[in-house]
Amino acid sequence: MKEERTQKELAREIAEAAARILDAKKGVDVTTLEVGAQTVLADYFVLATGTSNTHVRALADEAEFKLNEELGVKPGHIEGGDGNSWILLDYGCVVIHIFTAQGREFYKLERLWKDAGAQE
Repeated sequence: MKEERTQKELAREIAEAAARILDAKKGVDVTTLEVGAQTVLADYFVLATGTSNTHVRALADEAEFKLNEELGVKPGHIEGGDGNSWILLDYGCVVIHIFTAQGREFYKLERLWKDAGAQE
């Protein structure tokens, strides 16, 4: 009988899988921030940059598909898909942010959350 995963374990598993999936799909500068101590929004943020609007969409689609296939999780909410310069996939305990280079520079989440523990 498989033991139930704690919320923290599940969050870490989702974040690690998301980072691996985005990296495999050629996401640029994939970064994981452990933000649980700073906010109740999530335990982790996973950030990646796409090389074009089309690449941003492809990264988001791949992350959504593979996380469902591998871990059986689906995002509770998806935001920002219209312009494809930034897409957010909200898994509750993990929020995935995928940007164009210009979008990532504009939002500067790494600077905003600079006290969070970054994991490469």
